[in-house]
Amino acid sequence: MRLRPGTWLRGWDTVRDPAFGHRLVLWLLRPASGPWKAVALAVVIGISVSTSLRENWGSDNAFVVKAARTLLDGGSPYEDKRFLYLPSAVLMAVPEALLPQTVLRWLLPAGMSGLVGVGWLAALRLFSVPLRSRLAVGGFAVLALAYKPYVNLVLIGNWTAISAAALPVALLLAHRRAWGAAGLVVGLAIACKPMLVPIGLLFLLARQWRGLAAAVLVPLGASLVGALLMPSPSLFFTKTLPFLFQGQDAYALPWDASPIAVLPRLGVPEPVAVAAAFAGAGAGLWGAWRRWRRPDDSDQGQLRLVETACMVMLAAFLVSRPSFDHYLLVVLPLLLASAVRPGSMPRSPWFWLALTPQVALIPWPSELAHKRRAFKDCATLCGLAILLARRALRSGRVTLGPVTTAGSPSRTEPECAATPAESASRTAF
Repeated sequence: MRLRPGTWLRGWDTVRDPAFGHRLVLWLLRPASGPWKAVALAVVIGISVSTSLRENWGSDNAFVVKAARTLLDGGSPYEDKRFLYLPSAVLMAVPEALLPQTVLRWLLPAGMSGLVGVGWLAALRLFSVPLRSRLAVGGFAVLALAYKPYVNLVLIGNWTAISAAALPVALLLAHRRAWGAAGLVVGLAIACKPMLVPIGLLFLLARQWRGLAAAVLVPLGASLVGALLMPSPSLFFTKTLPFLFQGQDAYALPWDASPIAVLPRLGVPEPVAVAAAFAGAGAGLWGAWRRWRRPDDSDQGQLRLVETACMVMLAAFLVSRPSFDHYLLVVLPLLLASAVRPGSMPRSPWFWLALTPQVALIPWPSELAHKRRAFKDCATLCGLAILLARRALRSGRVTLGPVTTAGSPSRTEPECAATPAESASRTAF
């Protein structure tokens, strides 16, 4: 393979070489051996068990469970300003509220890991990756071990894990043209936590009105039922929403990765920070629209679906208050799984550079830990948004490259993105 001279990223030329990338993908798509599976299982179980033994486990989940217990005691869940979800979430949390604390201590971390795992497997199936492959088994173990927001999510028990599972499942159903079922999945996720509300734009772009209706009516109906069962449901509008739109308070500020919160901490005037964040979100939404209008030239539509959905979510994270590090777990499994397609974002070294601040094994300076961790989180969020927007706004022209087959002269034809995953899966099995 030939290295391109004159570039400061010479070390990455091997990774970006098409032949090397194809061989690496083929290797990752082969079946994982027994030791691979054992190590991956040990990593996931180890994180769950160590989390259960910590005193501060489930701190975010505790707010939802407390709201459900308040409802069972006849009070209004919105008396607690930390409960920020829809009334439907209270109903979803009732089963947890009925469990003993000892049982919940062991079930919650395992459930968080399981939900993220469901999202990872659905993202892989979207790109026709075998679930017994090295990528499926080892990829999740690496994500759990090296990606710090995963450990944080399992520790605090935030319901973001539900969205991390629901979005890949919904996109898998949408790819199989089951848009109604995809809307139902999104609607159930919104009923638990309204994180996937921006995905409604995807249904609008696809003109899938039945799916959009399901995504809207399911959480709306469940919230109406929850509101009828609780006293003073109007507190959601008079107390909870104003508190949320203000970015909560000083308790959440140190971990808020939104540019609206981070830039003023770096000395940028708040109006400038707000304008920059909304400008970035606007560019992201424009990029999502452009990406949807540009059909894939290299596969069966998976990249188009994934990149449009991820761009919508990243644009929302830029302006949402607050925006925490574990929010990226909603889009990251999808982007990582897309690596089996030539030309996808993980094939670029810039993608991995953007994720570097979240690598757990890097000894960052103490001033970037704890209450200043949001600086790293904001850098990753903005980096991924910029990279994906750049891809979405680029030209959709097909690049023809030389293809040489044994016993025949060179010719040029479009590179087929569906070939690596499908042909490798046939080779592996």
